[in-house]
Amino acid sequence: MRLLTPLLATLLVLTPAVPAQADSTTGAADLDALFVGAHPDDEAFSLSTLGQWKEDHGVRTGVVTVTRGEGGGNAVGPEEGPALGLLREGEERRAVAKAGVTDVFNLDDVDFYYTVSAPLTDRIWGGDTLAKVVRIVRQTRPEVLLTMDPAPSPGNHGNHQQAARLAVEAFYAAADPKAFPEQLREEGLRPFAPARLLLGGARGITAPVGPGCSAVTDPARNVYGVWSGRASSAQGRTWAAIERDAQRVYASQGWAGFPDVPTDPAKLGCDLFTQVDSRVPFPAPGSPAAAAPTAILDGALVRAPGTVPLGTEFTLTPSAFDVRPGKAFTVRAAVRGREALGRSSVTLRAPAGWQVSGSGELGRLSAGRGGAAVFTVTPPQGAATGQRVRLAATLATERGSGYTDRQVEVGAAVRVTQQLLPQVGQYETWAGELAPQLRGLVTPVLTLGSGGSRQVGVVVTNVSGTAQSGSVKVELPNGFTADRVEAPYSGLAPGASVTVPFTVTNSDASLKTSNEGGDYAYTITATSGEGSSVSKPALELVPATVIPSAAPTVDGTEADGEYPGPALDISRLWEGSACASPADCSGTAKLAWREDTLYVLARIKDDVVGTKLPAADCKRHWRTDALEVTLDPRGVSENTSTTFKAAVLPVTAEGPPCVLRDADNRQGPVNLPVAAKAGDGGYTVELAIPLEQVPGAVDPARLGVNILFYDSDTQDKTGQTRIGWSTWGGVQGDPYRWGLATMPGYQPPPGRPTTPPDPVIPDTGLSSLDSPESLEQAVRLDLPLAGGPPVARAAFGRVVSAVVRGDSVKVTLVTGAAGEAHLFVRDAKGTAGGHVVTVSRKGSTTVSVPLDRDVSGRAAVVTGWQAGPGTQASRVRLTGGR
Repeated sequence: MRLLTPLLATLLVLTPAVPAQADSTTGAADLDALFVGAHPDDEAFSLSTLGQWKEDHGVRTGVVTVTRGEGGGNAVGPEEGPALGLLREGEERRAVAKAGVTDVFNLDDVDFYYTVSAPLTDRIWGGDTLAKVVRIVRQTRPEVLLTMDPAPSPGNHGNHQQAARLAVEAFYAAADPKAFPEQLREEGLRPFAPARLLLGGARGITAPVGPGCSAVTDPARNVYGVWSGRASSAQGRTWAAIERDAQRVYASQGWAGFPDVPTDPAKLGCDLFTQVDSRVPFPAPGSPAAAAPTAILDGALVRAPGTVPLGTEFTLTPSAFDVRPGKAFTVRAAVRGREALGRSSVTLRAPAGWQVSGSGELGRLSAGRGGAAVFTVTPPQGAATGQRVRLAATLATERGSGYTDRQVEVGAAVRVTQQLLPQVGQYETWAGELAPQLRGLVTPVLTLGSGGSRQVGVVVTNVSGTAQSGSVKVELPNGFTADRVEAPYSGLAPGASVTVPFTVTNSDASLKTSNEGGDYAYTITATSGEGSSVSKPALELVPATVIPSAAPTVDGTEADGEYPGPALDISRLWEGSACASPADCSGTAKLAWREDTLYVLARIKDDVVGTKLPAADCKRHWRTDALEVTLDPRGVSENTSTTFKAAVLPVTAEGPPCVLRDADNRQGPVNLPVAAKAGDGGYTVELAIPLEQVPGAVDPARLGVNILFYDSDTQDKTGQTRIGWSTWGGVQGDPYRWGLATMPGYQPPPGRPTTPPDPVIPDTGLSSLDSPESLEQAVRLDLPLAGGPPVARAAFGRVVSAVVRGDSVKVTLVTGAAGEAHLFVRDAKGTAGGHVVTVSRKGSTTVSVPLDRDVSGRAAVVTGWQAGPGTQASRVRLTGGR
């Protein structure tokens, strides 16, 4: 995972503001807002807002989509891989067009499979994705950046996390001339500083429905709501209804059947957004302007009455994010106006009881002249720790007023937390170095097998300037015990951390597990000579079992003695609609082992059979009825690339079951002994898993296991309900939340490595060179493809003429170097023919493009040219006839 690249290490939490400057691109590429997502459809629940902005204020929004969603399902056809990517790109372009969005920038990174791991996502996407996002920001100059949730919250797609982190990094890096200097030196771009950065959603806030949903308040964050019940003046329907129509365009994802939204606007809610940072003034929280539809645009694209002119920068920079009771820190308020502001001053407000000193007088500010004021702020000695507070500043000028604010967190001399899961720890490091206001979004959790024990590390960090000593105390809920209640630490140096271990046991094995109530919060307190710090993490109980040795025969039935162990309840709901009854969906599973093979037998109640897919379409099993068995060989995997996951479709169009591996160490068809028998209202599924196929030697004392069932009651290749044994949202991608099993007596064969092999992960996405719609956009905007660099000036390549000659089109290219041309004949119906040709030398080249059908209307040939790392697109009208 990219924690902090060398170029970003030069950035402060608040990058010094950089005036927007024109770059070498044409005005056709100039955007007002830009949404950064991972897949087609990630923007689909913000289209009500984007549509309103476009219609009411002329806001031009673009969408960056890092992948084309090739790893997703397909409910409309057999396409997968690049072909599915082409289909999904087309869906996205048609969907966003309903909100007036015409510019979609695909970055050509691969969508491999569902994961909740941002580190794995970053590894697969590679190190150039940030450069591509920064390049697009510098090319298109959006004042507002919108993105997704960057935190590793349970169930949050790792691709979504990583796309959001790229957007946050780009907000700062695009403004920094030291970041990707080759874009400035070789491509003629200029640094550009977006004005405001926001995430979609608002953690912990449930807004009411109706127009009042826009009046959202939070003690420290700036949260905005844009009501979807407002009617489009052009279309005469609510924006929620228009957005729903757009969502239905994503038929490949099973969204075509989305129900209508309420017709009563009073029953429609808001799109919520949380601000991460702003370089310009914005509406004060709780003010009428903060609840207006333009709240996110104010200061960046819209000037509210009485406020400073657009282009005025107004920022606060505290000397520290972490502040301490009784300890003074400084806050710098900086102002610069594109227009003259006249005599100006800043007033800083802090919570009651805090001391603020310093003059906010800035003098007279002429156009382009900046001014700054420095305040000293001291929290009271008794300030409550562990809380975030808002420091608010008001700007007064002869041209109008402005508001901005900044969070700081009050903490003790030491900070304490339960040891973090790897991906959470990486996120905290990333946020702490770049945008500390994004820290702490995920409650620290560790899983514990029901009735079992584990070591829990309590991490104490000294955030003061002097060495600290003290103790750590844990207060566990009923049903849990620890080997000790309190433990000391001493001599902890400034900035250093120490882990204090406790052994925690679930002493009451009757406690609920999983999402039926398996989250058990507790309290950790760390004391020092300067006070105490409190953290409230959680232990999550997962189900546990013992797998006995036996000798099953894989025939779809259970004979006496074949599965002597307990039956596991796999009827718990973890995603989707609840089962209407046990007959609708429920089940049990049994496990056994013999020699080096694990056996699984599941009995599933299911009164409606989902789509019977052909055996050749045995993939992406969540589209129909399927049993999934997941194994984490040593119970320590951070993501599923080091696990084994097998899915069985109990029936196929041909009859017999099929089995595949998906989203694990080696995906694809797999030859496993499997048997399935359909009975009245369900199936019995039995399979054998040779443990040599599991990535790494199994630890018989800690095998991660889960049994999941995907239930579909329709014939449209969509699932409705997901049940299983260890159940949490997104659990299929979260090995740490799978159940735990022991295998008494089992020993892996000698020499079997404990380290898993490198995963084999799909790595082929659709290239924008093979997307006619991406090529047409590149021509219209005069930009290179996929956020990449342009072709070097001397290596240009373009199509100069195209003439129909019978069943083909004669195309003439003029190139400045060798390269590759991707040519498509396009008319109002779409693509009528295509051809890829390698050009071995510079000069004029004639190519024949075969036609698949007759062309009609205003046809053209659109071409993508690649020479070295750069790309260029061109288009020429088609002449002649058959």
